[in-house]
Amino acid sequence: MLGLKSLLASAALLLCSTLSMAAGEFGTAEEAKAMLTKAIENIKADEAGALAEMQKGGLESRDRDLYVFCGQADTGVLTVHPALAGKMLQDIVDKNGKRFGEEMMKSAKPDAIIEVSYFWPRPGADTTPVEKISFVTRVADLICGVGYYK
Repeated sequence: MLGLKSLLASAALLLCSTLSMAAGEFGTAEEAKAMLTKAIENIKADEAGALAEMQKGGLESRDRDLYVFCGQADTGVLTVHPALAGKMLQDIVDKNGKRFGEEMMKSAKPDAIIEVSYFWPRPGADTTPVEKISFVTRVADLICGVGYYK
């Protein structure tokens, strides 16, 4: 009987490990796009409240290495970002000198989601930049996005 209990415990452990790996250590493109869609809904419902909550990490705006960022469309000032709130979106460049923030501001349109790729360090990881693709849109008077790391 002890053998059966041990076998069942091992099977349960294997199942839990498999499910944990399936959930993934890092966010996916699909999860990033879904997070952006949720952010758009929240902003349309209550812009000021949503921005304040998202800056605190609420309203499902952060998950593993995924996070919502938003900046004012006219000035570029980031109002939501885990580390760069208050900075100018158009002044942000990646390790290769790509002015991806400026690209986001010029390309984002209402009711359309564009993709912008650049190199950026993963949150909580070492500072080595990796390729990141952000889904970006314009909602109200904001440029908002969520990116995932390749």
